[in-house]
Amino acid sequence: MQNVTNRTSNPFGLRPPFDRSDSGDRPAAFGYGDANADFHVIGDFPGVHGGETNGIPFTETEAGAAVQDVLREIGFASGPQDEPVLENCFWSYVHMCSLPDGERPTDEDYADLERFFDAELRAINAHILLPVGARATDHVLREYTTQRRRFDLDMPSLHARDIRGRGFMVVPVADPVEWTDGDREAIVSKLEAILASDYRQTKGVATLVG
Repeated sequence: MQNVTNRTSNPFGLRPPFDRSDSGDRPAAFGYGDANADFHVIGDFPGVHGGETNGIPFTETEAGAAVQDVLREIGFASGPQDEPVLENCFWSYVHMCSLPDGERPTDEDYADLERFFDAELRAINAHILLPVGARATDHVLREYTTQRRRFDLDMPSLHARDIRGRGFMVVPVADPVEWTDGDREAIVSKLEAILASDYRQTKGVATLVG
């Protein structure tokens, strides 16, 4: 397969429409990893899942480190914690821009960045989407499946579950700060099972695998 791009950080040169970051922070935590990946891990925003200082998703926070730890066990990530090497995996956020300490994106902020997220997701064109947390899961289920109306946004029940997508398999991941006994093992086992399956056959077909 021909590579989409060999760039690791912000492979498509996206430019967010605003910069409200604190002094010393990066304006955004851009998409990062293997742009030819089959697995796309989608977080919320840098203030939750990390990357405000170094610009790399799923670093620098407890929640980000927990997600990264799972992906390291699966074999998707290696190397330094703050600048990992990713293989067959891409990381990005629904809202990439950094915000002042303690501030959360508004609905308008999320809407402003929707086109950037959507463009990158479609360019990566992964087989498996792994939204982390309620906000990312809600967005992915609404925009990339026809299933959102079937589910309450109950992350404990959605965690590590297979859901049909429009050419994608969606596997929601509860936010690590809310994990209880067995949640980490559940997502590790799910990813191992997917890797052992013919998951690439799900591309272009709304198939439930599990």
